[in-house]
Amino acid sequence: MNKVNRIKELCSILNKASEAYYAKDEEIMSNFEYDALYDELVSLEEETGVVLSDSPTQKVGYEPVSFLPKYTHAKPMLSLAKTKDREELLSWLSDKKGLLSWKLDGLTVVLTYEDGKLFNAVTRGNGEIGEIITQNALCFKNLPVKISDTGRLIIRGEAVITYSDFEKINESITDASEKYKNPRNLCSGSVRQLDPKITASRNVRFYAFALVEGGEGDYNNSRLSQMEYLKSLGFDCVCEKEVNKDTLLDTIEWYSREINDYDVPSDGLVLMYDDIAYGNSLGSTAKSPRNAIAFKWQDEQAETTLRQIEWSPSRTGLINPVAIFDTVDLEGTNVSRASVHNLSVMRSLKLGIGDKIMVYKANMIIPQISENLTKSDNIEIPTECPICGSTLKIESTDGTDTLYCLNKECPVKQTKSLTLFASRNALNIDGISEETIIKFIEKGFIKEYADFFKLDRYKNDIVNMDGFGIKSYDNIIASCDKAKNTTLPRLLYGLGIENVGVANAKLIASFYDYDFDKIRNASVDDLSVIDQVGEVIASSIYNFFHDEYKAKEVDNLLEIITLEKIVSDGEKDLAGKTFVITGSLNHFENRDALKDIIESRGGKVAGSVSNKTEALINNDVTSTSGKNKKAKELNIRIISEDDFINEYNITI
Repeated sequence: MNKVNRIKELCSILNKASEAYYAKDEEIMSNFEYDALYDELVSLEEETGVVLSDSPTQKVGYEPVSFLPKYTHAKPMLSLAKTKDREELLSWLSDKKGLLSWKLDGLTVVLTYEDGKLFNAVTRGNGEIGEIITQNALCFKNLPVKISDTGRLIIRGEAVITYSDFEKINESITDASEKYKNPRNLCSGSVRQLDPKITASRNVRFYAFALVEGGEGDYNNSRLSQMEYLKSLGFDCVCEKEVNKDTLLDTIEWYSREINDYDVPSDGLVLMYDDIAYGNSLGSTAKSPRNAIAFKWQDEQAETTLRQIEWSPSRTGLINPVAIFDTVDLEGTNVSRASVHNLSVMRSLKLGIGDKIMVYKANMIIPQISENLTKSDNIEIPTECPICGSTLKIESTDGTDTLYCLNKECPVKQTKSLTLFASRNALNIDGISEETIIKFIEKGFIKEYADFFKLDRYKNDIVNMDGFGIKSYDNIIASCDKAKNTTLPRLLYGLGIENVGVANAKLIASFYDYDFDKIRNASVDDLSVIDQVGEVIASSIYNFFHDEYKAKEVDNLLEIITLEKIVSDGEKDLAGKTFVITGSLNHFENRDALKDIIESRGGKVAGSVSNKTEALINNDVTSTSGKNKKAKELNIRIISEDDFINEYNITI
């Protein structure tokens, strides 16, 4: 292959990987592999003088693809040039004074403050056009809502989710296949949401790394002084340290030790000239500013021996290859397994049992295979599901091969699917865990959705099972009876339709006026016109309801459950009204249940009281809580749950 053709090939591979990573929050190759291919592309472009218009060396970030409003940045947000060579950093800094700080691994956000309040927040996007996430930014855990600087202030920083918060969120998810892959992907998805409540629940934090415009301080031409000013306004900033040519290497070494216990995801460091005027005078290339440079850690690697490929099934039937190898120590922890993502990645690595492989931790946390030293390429792709023994099929999408189990009754599919159906955001069958579902499947009590509501046929068997008893049985039956009355959005999500999450389920139900028959009979073209849906999700919905086996399951379920009536778009009498809910409730199971009622009638629920609030719903109307005080200051009504029900004719 000649060099120009290799450039074309690399552009295609890297652009596909970037789109998956930035726009879809998916990974189709490791960071290690991406960096190696990117460096090869840079070298070939320099050698040949050929740079294609779609080259990733000429692009920054992802193209906005979500439903959030778009915003054009006043100044393009360029990406930093990078190096892994400490001596190159020394040469770059020369005799100048610099600032060395963490390069955080989250989502870059630009904040604009006016009159001391947040005016807007915008994601980096493709560097020129970002997405407006102002309401979500107000939910960042550590963001100052009001600052003393009343001028126009523009700040850049990184939205992140700490490792400890990431682990807590994953611990709450029982289905291993549904757990989030890493904090960066979770943060990106959390920040780019329609519902700010989701952002708030994820404990997203913001760390400022640059003052772009404004500020009332006299900075003496110093970036360090700018950062100190931002701290004085209440912002958390990246940990910056002043360096020169004599202290730079020691300071890098300090960071390299600190990262082992650092709770905020970081994939390197940033070195910037402290002299503002000098840095600005250097200008920029088409892609990168010249006043700063990124330093990426040399990944700690270890050689080991591949012993096995484990084939791990998921709820959707996807069979994921997992590499099992001799235990090695990486970043202070023992590692013996790593996801290989899919068949295409496995084939590209030419893996074979007994191969000598190099492994590392991407961003110092996620085990990956960086290289196969022996490349025996002897892995046999299974033809039968490791769980049910049914036929497996290889599917190819956009050049990526994946392995699927075709058996609709595969126990793993069945377990994961039924667990989702009973989960809190679906039918909310309280007290039935995945472990209980597995036991019931093994006993033959549950085979499909409708069987949850027929468990009374097995009363004696359940009562006499280990770990159960009459009380456990009564609780399960009561939960199932309660779950018979549900809403269409909960049902849509609970059916486990591929690519249909909680938010999409609500959106689709609303679009079709909460008419289930309209949804199940809609064509792909009909579904595709829904904002935020598109052909992929539309095809998933259409294929689900036109699967004979699934259709029968749904019919059996609809004979038992009742879908609560939700008013159509034309009857949304709370449109334009915003409520705030606080305190304990008497008539509704939780705040989400009351929120669903308000939203179903066109209203909104906010997290804090403002001039736009219609009423604060609080059963303790005499409370001296912060929200009650704020409501009184703004002359906003404070009403009880009963007041709300009576005033707005709520049926419960």
